[in-house]
Amino acid sequence: MFIVFGFSLFLSTAAFAQTKTVAGKVTDGQGLPVSGATVTVKGTNEATASDNDGHFSINAAKGATLVITSVNYVDQEVTVGNSNNISVLLSPKGGDLGEVVVVGYGTQKKIDVTGSVARVNLETMANAPNTNIGQYLQGTVPGLNVGLSTFAGGTPPISIRGRVTISGSQATVIIVDGIQYNNSLSSINPDDIASIDILKDASATAIYGAQGANGVILITSKKGKYNQKPRISFSSSYTTQTPSGGDDLRPKNREDYLQGIRDAFWNVAYLGPNYTDPNPAFKIENVVDASMATTGRTALLPNNYDWWKEATNTGSIIDNSLSVSGGGDRVTYLLSGSVVNQKGYIINDKFNRKSIRANLEIKPVNWWRVGLVSSGSFVNQDGSEPGIGLINIFSPLLVPYDSLGNVIPSPTNTVLGSPMTSYYVDDYERHQYWVGNIYSDLDIPFISGLNYRLNFGNNLRNDQHYYASRFDANQNGRAYKENQSNYDYTFDNIVTYNKTFGKHGITVTGLYGAVKRKNERTLAEGTGFSRLNLSYNGIGGADTKNVTTTGYDEALNYQMGRIAYKFDDRYLLTATIRRDGFSGFAKNYKYATFPSVALGWVITGEEFMQSVKWVNFLKLRAGYGVIGNQTTRYFSIATVNTNASYIYGDGSQTAFGQQVSTLGNDNLKWEKTAGLNFGVDFTLLKNRLSGNLEYYNNNTTDLLFSVAVPSLTGFDLFRTNLGKINNMGFEVGLTGKIIEKKDWNWTSTFNIWGNTNKIKHLTGVDANNDGKEDDIVSSGLFIGKSIQEIFDYQQMGIYQLGETLLPGFQTGSLKVFDKDKNGTINSDDRVFIGKREPAYRMSWYNSFGYKGFTLSFFLNSVQGGKNGNLENNVRLYFREDNSIRNNDLKGVDYWSPRNPNGKYPRIITGTHSTVEPAMYESRDFIRLQDVSLGYSFSPKILSKVKAQSISIYVSGKNLATWTDWQGWDPEVSTNNGANENQGRIVTDGRPVLMGYTVGLHINY
Repeated sequence: MFIVFGFSLFLSTAAFAQTKTVAGKVTDGQGLPVSGATVTVKGTNEATASDNDGHFSINAAKGATLVITSVNYVDQEVTVGNSNNISVLLSPKGGDLGEVVVVGYGTQKKIDVTGSVARVNLETMANAPNTNIGQYLQGTVPGLNVGLSTFAGGTPPISIRGRVTISGSQATVIIVDGIQYNNSLSSINPDDIASIDILKDASATAIYGAQGANGVILITSKKGKYNQKPRISFSSSYTTQTPSGGDDLRPKNREDYLQGIRDAFWNVAYLGPNYTDPNPAFKIENVVDASMATTGRTALLPNNYDWWKEATNTGSIIDNSLSVSGGGDRVTYLLSGSVVNQKGYIINDKFNRKSIRANLEIKPVNWWRVGLVSSGSFVNQDGSEPGIGLINIFSPLLVPYDSLGNVIPSPTNTVLGSPMTSYYVDDYERHQYWVGNIYSDLDIPFISGLNYRLNFGNNLRNDQHYYASRFDANQNGRAYKENQSNYDYTFDNIVTYNKTFGKHGITVTGLYGAVKRKNERTLAEGTGFSRLNLSYNGIGGADTKNVTTTGYDEALNYQMGRIAYKFDDRYLLTATIRRDGFSGFAKNYKYATFPSVALGWVITGEEFMQSVKWVNFLKLRAGYGVIGNQTTRYFSIATVNTNASYIYGDGSQTAFGQQVSTLGNDNLKWEKTAGLNFGVDFTLLKNRLSGNLEYYNNNTTDLLFSVAVPSLTGFDLFRTNLGKINNMGFEVGLTGKIIEKKDWNWTSTFNIWGNTNKIKHLTGVDANNDGKEDDIVSSGLFIGKSIQEIFDYQQMGIYQLGETLLPGFQTGSLKVFDKDKNGTINSDDRVFIGKREPAYRMSWYNSFGYKGFTLSFFLNSVQGGKNGNLENNVRLYFREDNSIRNNDLKGVDYWSPRNPNGKYPRIITGTHSTVEPAMYESRDFIRLQDVSLGYSFSPKILSKVKAQSISIYVSGKNLATWTDWQGWDPEVSTNNGANENQGRIVTDGRPVLMGYTVGLHINY
């Protein structure tokens, strides 16, 4: 017995002797401390918890297993070795939910976000030939609507969650490194971007108050890291571009053009009664414009000139970027430069950008960081394109040059100038963008968790456009020099307090800031030159000279307070209030207040969910907030017309002066949008499937609108607040890790989102006493309908030979639905046809990996549902009574007796009805937007060349589009007045380009 007792005592003493104090720190995937994590020695009652900074200490023997657990994180086990210090990295149960996202004036872990915030996956477009950041965003985030640009370097149209206004600003706020960015996105080098976050709902965007109604895009540039060796990154690519629609919609050649003329003159070129047999007496040289025939119209000119070939070339993009980044104990740095040279498909559609960036941060002491985020971008867009609309209609019988090679100003000998006169000009167009953001970030000593940050951001843009043409001003010559500068600064003071008390966590943010914007413009112009030897530098020699100067200042100031609270990592609350003031508003309503509140519940943190193993993470969110939409400057005040004139009695001299042209409104209010948002975030099946669901409902009131007033008042419009708009929709985003093996992987992301808007109220007036509020028909606004509802004549096909015609119509013209069946067509016959807005959008991204190879493809789609996503696609062929001049596109299917099933009408000028109905067609499409195949070299090869990574790739863009729309492309069709035909089958559309790219990325 004594021996046994003594042996047991020896073992116990030995075990006690091996026990030691182990210290450690618990962090997440972003390197941030995890407080309140439980650390237990497995199989014992020994346990402790990490403090606010993630530190812990515990007694454990060598070889013992420590179990570290925390709500919303995957349990981690660590074996105690010889070291007394242990670092523990916890992975969030929700996969990427531990990622830190930018939420405006701060960051949050994605797991703690209560609003609708999404991060763009930049990898999906990494190998695409995109020269503009906006092009990276297409289809990447549910609720983010991005169109196409058909110009070199152009910024596509961008909106978030549809329209919430009628005539207020529809611009999405762009924030770059914490500072509002008012310059063109074309000035930013995409390779400099580290992340893009999208704020979508009212509770998320309310921190930007008066500017958040249309959503917020937060762009963060790359920076160096502390204690990082210098890292050199280089990327280079070359792209060729051609129209995605091929040659189907290019102008007709000589043979097709002449046949089109015969079909246009079907009633004289063919014999009745069927008008399909040629008339031998018909001479085509008698009906073409005189410029296309020889003297006396004895014969046609022999030319078969290809105007389209003259005006186009194969497009290309050359893109090179180089950056160096790194850091030591007290400093980080990133220096980068890039050169982009893009040549568009249409000659002289050029975009050349040189950009530089220097992001520096210095840490003089451990609690203070100062930094500079700076960039410069220099864009060259010299050169003017030929008129693409004229290129498409000029006859192949005409030529642009005379026998000496000089441009013929008007081949038709009319006011219709040659499309090449806009090409052979002196055109100097340069843009310089300068950005400088100086910041100071101070962790207040002796007060743990308190931080003060000062941002002073500066944006400067200088534009020069110099131009001279001997063909302008009726070929008398015109030249001008235009210089413009835009400068704005932002001054933000941000105080943040972040503290954890046991299971309670709180972050309080306070903001006081101001923005000032200034514009100056000078234009010196001259017309009428005996010669233009000095081009735009000789304006003083003009017969008529004019100098115009303009400028403006505007200012904003704002205050914001935000509280983010969480309890036990399960219950979340975010409350924000912001007050904005803007100089552009009326004196009685300079300021407005915008509150919001959002709640979150991490259901998987509850005990009853612990047994549901297939659900790794589940969070519910609900938020409500009010956001604003600011007016344009001068909208609320009376404006003066300086070109007013008046004649005092018969025969008197004209007196010139000024007159008030627009009424002011001292009570003009801020437009406000109140929004409700519900969301669900989840990860399932051992983090193999993740996603989110969103539903939102917004109501905009006090709409900024110009109401027509009786002309007897001396004015046409009165600017006021009226009406109410409802905007609602849904969003679904799903990402699946379908295959995860050593050599194989397959990841797929599917997004779908839809949006509708409806006008609820307008003026509140019932002038016709029918018991219902009146619509504003003249503005196309109807209560109960969408903002872009189509109220127009309904076309019913084409009048065929022998059909009874309504008065004013002719054989070959479009029929119009006679709504009231009275035998005449007038405005009373208009009907509701549908709407221009789409019903929903979809995107599908897939990435396949096999060893060093990666294959990805991206599909993007816009769908209209029932009677949605419509646009006018009519193509009218106007024939003069006795002559014809214009060419047309060979892909247009016109009606004629030989082609009675033709889609588009023939119209004889002067005899057709004054009613010309539109042909509204669906713009639905599915596009194979991006395809990429890449290869990353193996570590064995990399070790030989001392590189961290090397990859090469080939990619394609806009390779195929499936659509019933006839025209260059359904996505670029617009209806904005000056360019309303863009994208249709009409003559002034621009093609969407298909591109093929080869490139490489190298990191040392």
